Amino acid sequence: MAEQQNPQAAEPTAEELHELKRIRREKLAELQQAGADPFEQVRFERTHHTCDIRDHFEELEGKTVRLAGRMMSKRIMGKASFSDMTDRYGRLQLYIKRDNVGEDVYKGYKKMDIGDILGVEGEVFRTQKGEISVMVRELTLLSKNLTPLPEKWHGLKDTDMRYRQRYVDLIVNPEVRDTFEKRSAIVREIRNFMDARGFMEVETPCLNTIPGGAAARPFITHHNALDIDMYMRIATELHLKRLIVGGLEQVYEIGRIFRNEGMDTKHNPEFTTIELYQAYTDYNGMMDITEDMVVHVCEAVLGTTKVTYQGTEIDFSKGWKRTTMADAVKQYAGLDFMAMSPEEALAAVKAKGVETEKGKESWGDLLALCYDEYVEENLVQPTFITDYPVEVSPLAKRKPTDARLTERFECFVCGRELCNAFSELNDPIDQKQRFERQVALRAAGDDEANMMDDDFVNALEYGMPPTGGMGMGIDRLVMFLTDSASIRDVLLFPTMKPLGMD
Repeated sequence: MAEQQNPQAAEPTAEELHELKRIRREKLAELQQAGADPFEQVRFERTHHTCDIRDHFEELEGKTVRLAGRMMSKRIMGKASFSDMTDRYGRLQLYIKRDNVGEDVYKGYKKMDIGDILGVEGEVFRTQKGEISVMVRELTLLSKNLTPLPEKWHGLKDTDMRYRQRYVDLIVNPEVRDTFEKRSAIVREIRNFMDARGFMEVETPCLNTIPGGAAARPFITHHNALDIDMYMRIATELHLKRLIVGGLEQVYEIGRIFRNEGMDTKHNPEFTTIELYQAYTDYNGMMDITEDMVVHVCEAVLGTTKVTYQGTEIDFSKGWKRTTMADAVKQYAGLDFMAMSPEEALAAVKAKGVETEKGKESWGDLLALCYDEYVEENLVQPTFITDYPVEVSPLAKRKPTDARLTERFECFVCGRELCNAFSELNDPIDQKQRFERQVALRAAGDDEANMMDDDFVNALEYGMPPTGGMGMGIDRLVMFLTDSASIRDVLLFPTMKPLGMD
């Protein structure tokens, strides 16, 4: 059966697809019997990529180049034909003429399929219609495509299949490739920024005997040699702060985090963060460095600090809004927590009809509850929310002017948390007491509460200098800077439910 390249053509049925695969396997068998097995090709020396030809046409015109890539179209016109080839950097037209490549090669080319991987050598020229092209003199089949690509005009639109078969998604959807090129550039520029500021990149364990540094449910595994359960890390915080105790002073880590929680457009069980810690600064210093880092990344990768995310323009330029949690709750919920006693706060929250959780009815818990209920969704432009209550900040230093609060901030964009930061708690006695409260919450059924980490408390007893720390979700940042609606759009291989699972 002939393969269609027609805007009105429907995607092939399962039976038609099976037949197309059979035909391609027959072609491969013929090549192998003729001693021309494409899978025996081990190397092809390229001199240029497609972007080189487009960007430097004037100096390359008439010169011989060697390119390799995937054939994405084929237009046979008797004794001469055109094909489009793609490589990592884009797409370029090939002109294949029987008199240039020889009758046998041209006959073989006519049997090739869209999706085959080719190596070509030829001269750079411009067609009569003005399109930059390569006039092919030598053509080699480097790898055979045995499963037809999605139909040209329809592409791969099924999002579930796109995530499961990212390799096909990258082949047929150039905008997807562009997203991941940008992701790579974003991570690279974060590193460049941190290194230029004198930070040292380090690596900490992914396997831990105690999950700590965040309120999250961990993945549990078993170490056979030690015969103990271990946990995939839910944060890098506690190990990085041990390094501050050890005198490294400025450290950061970009790495994978694992949390055994639900999946939606904003959450995946494994994701990438950057955590950084700097001695002798506080959360105000962390706000400055966070803002500077995002501005640097925007300018270096996008060339602008203004982006459009899902139809809303976001301005990441310097001057992000800063407001306390209490002031934000007062603005959006009409409740002035700073003027209320714990009893008054509880009565006010109940009068609002907000449902409270048993064991979390303190003044600070109620303030955080009202913030979640009334404020977050209203924070569209980059906003630092500061001064979180101590009950929801077990690792942050208390404010000297108000022991109910901590020197902590989170940054929100489009109603979503981008980062979390503290003036780090360095008092080992206070830290142990907060761990004990977390242990009590865990015993009461909160499986996201922290465990007691005696070794971390021991590290603090050796003395940790005043320190600022910040953690940012890199996937979330990439979503904003590439206008991606779902976290799955910025993860090459997102977690998916196995096919056939109810």
